[in-house]
Amino acid sequence: EVQLVESGGGLVQPGGSLRLSCAASGFTFDDYAMSWVRQAPGKGLEWVSSIYSYISNTYYADSVKGRFTISTDNAKNTVYLQMNSLKSEDTAVYYCAKSLLLPEDEYDYWGQGTQVTVSS
Repeated sequence: EVQLVESGGGLVQPGGSLRLSCAASGFTFDDYAMSWVRQAPGKGLEWVSSIYSYISNTYYADSVKGRFTISTDNAKNTVYLQMNSLKSEDTAVYYCAKSLLLPEDEYDYWGQGTQVTVSS
């Protein structure tokens, strides 16, 4: 059974940092692209970042490029999202998602989400 469990969310002041984690199980982790997707209050889903360890590629939305870094620890089957220079507009529920295979494929599994609130 595939499971994705996020952690690391919380309340942080503007300009601060957080690191989100997503622990995966039930599949061969480094064979598949993994992504972070967020949903701000009252808005739709927004893709944030993806990583495809098989070819060592990372991808970022323009809104987070230069501030967020996605990475994996394949030994721990975990994908991370390091978020720096946080802004109020980064406030959202952040979801970890597994692709069917490639970063551009649809997602077939989602985590439960972790809340990130950026506020003074």
